[in-house]
Amino acid sequence: MAASIHYRRFMSTMMDDAETPPLDLLIARRLKREREARGWSIADLAAASGVSRAMISKVERAEASPTAALLGRLSGALHLTVSTLLARAEADAGASRVVRAGAQPVWIDPATRYRRRAVSPPAADPELVEVELPPDARVDYTANSFAFLRGQVVWAIAGRLVVQEGAEETVLEAGDCLAFDLDAPQGHAFRNPSRSKPCRYLVALTRR
Repeated sequence: MAASIHYRRFMSTMMDDAETPPLDLLIARRLKREREARGWSIADLAAASGVSRAMISKVERAEASPTAALLGRLSGALHLTVSTLLARAEADAGASRVVRAGAQPVWIDPATRYRRRAVSPPAADPELVEVELPPDARVDYTANSFAFLRGQVVWAIAGRLVVQEGAEETVLEAGDCLAFDLDAPQGHAFRNPSRSKPCRYLVALTRR
């Protein structure tokens, strides 16, 4: 499918050498390992995440490119943040406590072109994630995507970012910082209101 072709094109930049699998394949393998480590069937993960069994099967076989929202549902059901899932996938290729800038895993949502860089090493607490959101783009997360987090803070670096928590919206300018209300029952969303400029922000996540 077209999205998968685009995803593989972007992920090819993440290969350290010719022997390292691209990140999409590492994500597929890691999702399956996390599911099986819990003794879950694909049907179990589907019930917990709200993602169809057919889609989960395709993702685990690296035949479909998961969007940011879909990864949020799957990782949330597994009690992982998206950045933890991506970091563990990258670690499967051989990562260390120090992650150099050029080796930090970058994931691009095939639907919105949202760009997510896992800044901190795998299993670090807090987790640091740098995000670039394209003009007029929006990414939504359901409440179960962060129900297992103790804290989440977002720091706007460049451009303007609108953060929606349930029915409440907060506009962040460059330099502004927001501590999330993790009890918002309707989840939250990130939106770039600009029609011409990307926005960039850093997210810090702390697990319970």
